Amino acid sequence: QVQLVESGGGLVQPGGSVRLSCVASGSILRINAMGWYRQAPGKQRELVATSSGGSTNYADSVKGRFTISRDNAKNTVYLQMNSLKPEDTAVYYCHAAVVVEFFVSRPSDYWGQGTQVTVSS
Repeated sequence: QVQLVESGGGLVQPGGSVRLSCVASGSILRINAMGWYRQAPGKQRELVATSSGGSTNYADSVKGRFTISRDNAKNTVYLQMNSLKPEDTAVYYCHAAVVVEFFVSRPSDYWGQGTQVTVSS
């Protein structure tokens, strides 16, 4: 059906920058929204940033440091992460709300496998 593949994670020093990418492929009629979530050890998954209909929103903890952007022609979403802190360490998951059937307008949720981001000196 639909696959989301993330890339760009790794080890970075505090204050550094990383750009994550996520490419959606498969039987896609329309992508209504794309976003990023993260999950740290012992914590629940939380929203980081979303992009829908030309609008974006961010978690308060990342506002001013992270930027989400999309290339709709390539079904790709990016997360530019600047001024990274140790508390940003988590597995980052790409999410997409995708319409996959011609006669069904309601989107379905798809998730990537996750990519590890570790912020440590």
